[in-house]
This record gives sequence, structure tokens and C-alpha cells, in this order.
Amino acid sequence: MNSRRKFIKNTAIASSALLLNPLDLFGKNAPENDNKIINKPIVLSTWNFGLKANEEAWTILGKGGRALDAVEKGVRLVEDDPNERSVGYGGRPDRDGRVTLDACIMDENYNIGSVACLENIKNPICVARAVMEKTPHVMLVGDGALQFAVSQGFKKENLLTPESEKEWRDWLKDSKYQPIVNIENHDTIGMIAMDAQGNLSGACTTSGMAFKMHGRVGDSPIIGAGLFVDNEVGAATATGHGEEVIRTVGTHLVVELMRQGRNPQQACKEAVERIVQITKRRNKNLKDIQVGFIAINKKGEYGSYCIQDGFNFAVYDKKGNRLEKPEFALK
Repeated sequence: MNSRRKFIKNTAIASSALLLNPLDLFGKNAPENDNKIINKPIVLSTWNFGLKANEEAWTILGKGGRALDAVEKGVRLVEDDPNERSVGYGGRPDRDGRVTLDACIMDENYNIGSVACLENIKNPICVARAVMEKTPHVMLVGDGALQFAVSQGFKKENLLTPESEKEWRDWLKDSKYQPIVNIENHDTIGMIAMDAQGNLSGACTTSGMAFKMHGRVGDSPIIGAGLFVDNEVGAATATGHGEEVIRTVGTHLVVELMRQGRNPQQACKEAVERIVQITKRRNKNLKDIQVGFIAINKKGEYGSYCIQDGFNFAVYDKKGNRLEKPEFALK
């Protein structure tokens, strides 16, 4: 009799526990192991020039510095290089021959800053950070962004290099707007990082599509499109055809998919597949479009996916700095 009473009592206790927390039956609510290894610090960035950008960012991350400082410094190196024709100084102009720059930055505390259609300032990422830290706003555009930059001591200079001007004048002969996939429309360096403290930040900067209409703004300066950071979940950035990224609020989608349990690779793939589906519904040719996402989560896991072959990204962690090619949708 005592054994029977003991069995009933223990069964009742177990049943109550399952009612309160039924997922414990499968071990899904077990506390995480505090000693679990996390891959940090880590930095990811888009395209081949991401390798040198990562090296620059690692000079901060490798010394225990803040992810925000690392991503700003990393992408600024590419902005300064006139040989990189899709970012900053030396970027390809719009169809009026004017170099207009877009950038945004986001830290671990949801602080954000952005500039769009900014002319005559070499480092829009630094202006974006100044918007974040020194104004009550999150985005400044055009002449207003330029006025603010000058007020903060940024130097005005001509960003149109002879090489970019020659390309523009050659383009004017036909004025045919068909950006070449993975060349004229790989228009961005996006960088996301997690520092040794486990905090995430990101930066994104571009000169936009070559020979775009004056005033065109893509996804790069738009938080949630070209860049999104949630310090509880992960971070993502995008490159490629900005209109398609905006259409799906792409990087916010990637982060939300990670929040729902996908790893970075799965989240990037699902976001790209959504763009593919929408593009087909709009009867547009996928061969004319490239979009690539990169993402990291709080474990330091990373992933990437793109529409078609040709995109690559750089990763720097304790294993070193290397270039990787993601899987793609259009075979």
C-alpha cells in the first residue's frame, strides 16, 4: 500500500511539473551550459575587399575592443580606397556624373545612425556615426547630411576619380541602364561583428548602383534592409540589388528568422528564397538580380546565402581571416 501511495504521489508531482513546463519533457527548456564555447570575437564582411576590411577591424577586436569601433574602422578602409569602385572615394557616379554615398551603423543598444545621398564627403560611415551620437535623429539626407558633416569638421572634397569619370562618359554614349550582376551591382561593403564581450554591431556603406538616377537610395543606409542588429539574437547585412532587399526588409527578416530558431545559414537561405519567390511573382528575370546576405548569431555561428553564383564574403575569427563562397539559389 505504501509503495502504491508513493508511486501516485511521485506521478502527481511529475505531472504538475509538465503542466507548468511541458517542453521539459523533451529537454528543450533545460538551462544553457554557462561554460558553452562561443566563437568570439568574430567579424564578417561582404566581397573580396572584406579581407582587408576584416584585418582592419581585427586590430580592435583582437585587443578586446568594442564591435562598434571595429566595424566603423573596417569599412572606412574600403571607403578610402579609390580602387574600390562601389564604395566611398572613387565610387561610380550616378547618371548625372555625381558620386552620392549612403551608409548606416548600428550598435548593441539599438542606437542607429544613417546618411543617404551624401556628396563630397569621403567617409559617410563616420558621418552616420556622428548622426547617431550627436543628433536627436537617426537619418540625414542630401544637402542636410552635407551641412551636418561640414559642421562636424568633415572635409569637402571631389570624390569623382578620373577612372570613374571615364567610365561614366563611356556609359553616356548609350545611357543603357543594365547593371552587370556581381560587378556594377555589387555595390556595398557590409560588416557585422561580435566582440569579446559578446556584443554585436554592424556597418554598411556604398556609392550605390552605377549610373543610377540622381537621388536613388538603395537598402544600404536603411536599418532593417541593408543592416540590422539585435544584441539578444544576432546581426545581418546585405549586398546586391537594394530595391529587392528593401522590398522584403531583408536583414530584419534574417534576424527574426534567427530569433525563431534558425541558424544563420538557414535564416539567410530562407530570406533569399523569399526574394526569389517575390521576383517570380513580379515576372522579373532572376538572372538580372543578385542579393546576398551574411549573418551571425550570439553563439558566433555564421552563415550566408545568395541568389546566384559570384558572391563571396570574408570571415575573421580565432581560426584566422579567410574568404568563403556561399550556396546560391539559381543553379
